[in-house]
Amino acid sequence: MKIAVVSSFVPFIDGGGRFIVEWLVQKLLEHGHQVEKIYLPSDESNESVLQTLLSYRLLNVADSTDRMIAIRPPAHTIRHPNKVVWFIHHMRSYYDLADTPYGSVLNNGDGHALRDAIRTHDTLALAEAKAIFTNSKIVGDRLLKFNGLQSRVLYPPLLDISKYYNGAANDEIVSVCRLEAHKRQDLLVRAMAHVKSPVKLRIAGSSSNESYERRLRNLVKDFGLQDKVKLDIGWLAENEKVHCVSRSLASVYAPQDEDSYGYPTLEAAAAYRPTLTCLDSGGTLEFIRDGENGLIVEPTPLAIAEGFDRFYLDKLHTVRMGQSANATIQDLGIRWDHVIKQLTAA
Repeated sequence: MKIAVVSSFVPFIDGGGRFIVEWLVQKLLEHGHQVEKIYLPSDESNESVLQTLLSYRLLNVADSTDRMIAIRPPAHTIRHPNKVVWFIHHMRSYYDLADTPYGSVLNNGDGHALRDAIRTHDTLALAEAKAIFTNSKIVGDRLLKFNGLQSRVLYPPLLDISKYYNGAANDEIVSVCRLEAHKRQDLLVRAMAHVKSPVKLRIAGSSSNESYERRLRNLVKDFGLQDKVKLDIGWLAENEKVHCVSRSLASVYAPQDEDSYGYPTLEAAAAYRPTLTCLDSGGTLEFIRDGENGLIVEPTPLAIAEGFDRFYLDKLHTVRMGQSANATIQDLGIRWDHVIKQLTAA
């Protein structure tokens, strides 16, 4: 089958939105399909978002392909008679974040009209799809709430789970992801000021926000945590990330209202490591079960510190939770053969 995998992108930003496209293309090729990968720029600002949607709408990839798989919005806007959507999130500033500090919609008639126009457009474009899959239940719930559309959950796997291994554990809890305010690495640093055990924290990742990097460095210095917290600012090479996770004590991934369980959770589970997350972290709660394959705590420094200490002080239970986390990957059917079958058979 000739398949176009289409997604929007942000230049020079790597992360889950890129990985899901790159890995899907590779697996489709391995399954014998012909694949064209198409990345398109997207401007979601109030001033340009409607022009962006129109430009996507006018694109034609149908004449040379048998199927189109749309990933990151607004790729779903493109017309195709055999369109399948693997929906990873809305343009959230016009949806669930519209009335929050993270939203960009003006609270007036013009702002509400823009928000409503985008939602109407999305609903019509998504309804054209032969099938709609989401990367989590939480995203599926948003689709139903805002667009009135049903979907099926299709959890995204790692490219190669076999690279991770169950190494001898050190005393580090690791956080490996982009350094961004909504990922809340600052909350993790603050938590380390309250731990009672010798547990350590390693934060690794790149950032497009230099002020947030400075904030993290200053927090470590202000709390005198130089011996407890290691900051590896910059994107880790893949083999270094694998060793970092596979030799850790446990993982922590505590974003605010995440769209999915997040690759850090899955990477830790692949290495037989449990993950600590928070009650308000969104999609992580679809994977993590408190006390069984990880810990779920209040999003406060003290509660996170207590969780870190639990990992360190009861290492036998930490090992058992890691084993359960690894089993959860299979329990949820998170594997590429299932993904490819669903996306090509719909």
